[in-house]
Amino acid sequence: MPSALVLKTMNAVHRTIMIASRGRIGWTAGKMPVLELTTTGRKSGKLRSTMLTSPWQDGESIAIIASAGGNDAHPAWYLNLEADPSVSVRTEDRERPMTARTVTGDERLRLWTEISEVHTNYAGYQKKTDREIPVILLEPTD
Repeated sequence: MPSALVLKTMNAVHRTIMIASRGRIGWTAGKMPVLELTTTGRKSGKLRSTMLTSPWQDGESIAIIASAGGNDAHPAWYLNLEADPSVSVRTEDRERPMTARTVTGDERLRLWTEISEVHTNYAGYQKKTDREIPVILLEPTD
């Protein structure tokens, strides 16, 4: 399982590639669209951004997975959006305010099944940890 340092380093490298290519490279990874999620730090109150893949989209709704590579702890960005679900999402074509919510019950099962059948890496991450990996739905802010 990747450490928090490895995950941060991978994120920094990804962001550097996007900046160096002026956005021509980096908007897809593992056959999934990439987005930049900006949350408000739950402790610092500062804006925090991370690059994430999005394995599922439906119209304006976007799903992201708080897998952290199968680590036993939730990623910091997930803890931030739990504390404040108002986020900003930048995709290849635009940036917009969105509201995050962790899906549960039948909705989570349906999305998790659909996502993990297509992107099997997520099922592998779930096998590495005892925590239920959260599925988060990002929806446009009204």
